Amino acid sequence: MKRTLVQLDDETYRKLRQQAFQQERSVSSLVRELVAQGLEGGAVRRRPTRVSQFSSVRAGRSRQGRVSPVSEKHDQALAAAFEK
Repeated sequence: MKRTLVQLDDETYRKLRQQAFQQERSVSSLVRELVAQGLEGGAVRRRPTRVSQFSSVRAGRSRQGRVSPVSEKHDQALAAAFEK
């Protein structure tokens, strides 16, 4: 997975955050889905949409553990944390 920086106007960002909150998922996962949908002409690969299905990582300290670096492998780190 690659990182990128996208600059959004305030209103677009507000709507994006609101939709992500309503779907109980991260803004990043929503952006990935919307970009994929736009590139594929409307076809979307279905992914988990709820926090309980590992779609986001919350802010705070993390223990690196066996999935290091967490900044690049956050989905695997979250899944490992829920396995405990």
